[in-house]
Amino acid sequence: MMKSRDALMRLKRFQVDEKRRRLSQIETMIAEFKRMAGELDREIAAEESRAGITDRAHFAYPTYARAALQRRDNLLQSAQDLEGQREEARLELEEAFEDLKKFEILDDRESIKEKAIEAVREQAELDRIASGMRLARA
Repeated sequence: MMKSRDALMRLKRFQVDEKRRRLSQIETMIAEFKRMAGELDREIAAEESRAGITDRAHFAYPTYARAALQRRDNLLQSAQDLEGQREEARLELEEAFEDLKKFEILDDRESIKEKAIEAVREQAELDRIASGMRLARA
């Protein structure tokens, strides 16, 4: 009984850890996409400054800046798409954590019951021994 509970407890903790890792990975990817988009913003500004053209509709707008704008927009869109996954992962983590807490509470209750039963058994054994000693003296 105890071993199956321990295995189940380890499983629940593993599930929480996996959900936490997934959330962390998604948050890392979002941060990385935003960092890369920021770098592209700086490159775009530098290219526009070099060319002296900031109007993106201008026929002579720098090709590199136009391509960098597209990459930046793609990165920001990917970060935006990951926001939904992050919220989903956060909810999954909360559910797994709540499930773990419920199981820990049940496990604590079972442990208390088992200790109480063991204490009753030990007391009964001590009472039996004491009773035997009284009979031996009499």
